[in-house]
Parts: sequence; structure tokens; C-alpha cells
Amino acid sequence: MFRIIPIIPQLTNIRSTHFNYLQTVPEACKIRALFPSQITESMSNKISQNKFVSLTYTITDEDNNILERIDMPIQYIHGVKSQVIDKIESALSGHQAGDLVHVKLSPEEGFGAHQPELTFSDDINNVPPQFHSIGAEVEFQNEQGESKIFRVTNIADGKLTVDGNHPFAGKTITYNITVKEVRKATTDELKHGVENMNALH
Repeated sequence: MFRIIPIIPQLTNIRSTHFNYLQTVPEACKIRALFPSQITESMSNKISQNKFVSLTYTITDEDNNILERIDMPIQYIHGVKSQVIDKIESALSGHQAGDLVHVKLSPEEGFGAHQPELTFSDDINNVPPQFHSIGAEVEFQNEQGESKIFRVTNIADGKLTVDGNHPFAGKTITYNITVKEVRKATTDELKHGVENMNALH
């Protein structure tokens, strides 16, 4: 049978009893014992399947400019029909309240490549006045009845331009996520979802 003998510089008067050993060993060298209940509690505070998660986040571009900030916590049930990008959900697994998680997404992982065919310009006089402002949203519908939101992105030289791409399309972005709360989801939450369950995509 082998014994593990700790090597502690300048340590003297180690006696054979467990009590006296712990008294003699420097504080930095002690190993904190966790009881089963403490281990269970520690694990229950980490993000995993069927956990209720509350978080806030910012989205930054490659120059660290803030593109979007969400200060009101959004909530979701981890691994259960969440509207969270797969890469983000995977990155959050194992984290707990107070953690800051950074997830970098390429255009393919995030909001897709920018599609030039979704950008149109027209004479501003052909566009109703309520849309004569940057950021205004216009809904177009095709012959199949499918609708899509376009945003006014430019007004210049009597022309108005609308773009059907997501504002972050074509960009490499980073989600900077602060975990606010982690707990076991209730039966009702697992069945019906949670309030403020916004899309994180």
C-alpha cells in the first residue's frame, strides 16, 4: 500500500493525528472537503439541460463597437426549444450566475452573408412619407403571399434605399453574455416556456 507524503517547505512538527496535521499545514495547502449535499448544490447552479437561465448581453463588432445592448434580462430554458443560437447555447453550458461568456460568431454562424439582391433603391417621391427616415421598416409581400421586413438604410440625391438583410448580416460579431440567474426550471416552465423569452439569435 502506497502513502502520499505532502512535501511542504519549512514545515515542522507534523504529528500523526489528522487534527494536528490540519493545524500544522499552512492554510494555502489545505484541501477543502465537499460533502455530497454541497457537491449537488454546486452542480445545480450550473447551466445544463432543463435549467432556467436569465442573462443580459451586448453584441460587438470586430472593432469592439457595441452594435446592440440588452440590459433587461432575457430568459430561456436551456436545451428545450430555446431560440438561442446553437453555438451560444453550447458555450453557456457549465457556467453559473455571475459568469461573463464571450462567443464569437462568423456571418455563417450568426446572421448570414449580406445578400445584395435584397437591397433596392427608388425615387423618394414613390415612397409614402411615413417611410422617409433612416431605420423605418417597410413590409413587402411577394406573389406567394410571403412577407419580409425591409429597413430604410439610406436617403440621398432624391433616392431612398431599403435593405432586407439583417443589420448584422455579413458581420463577424461577438456576444458578451452576463449570466444573471440559473435554477431548475419548474414543470410549468418546461411545458409552457417562460416570460420574456426573447430570441438570442
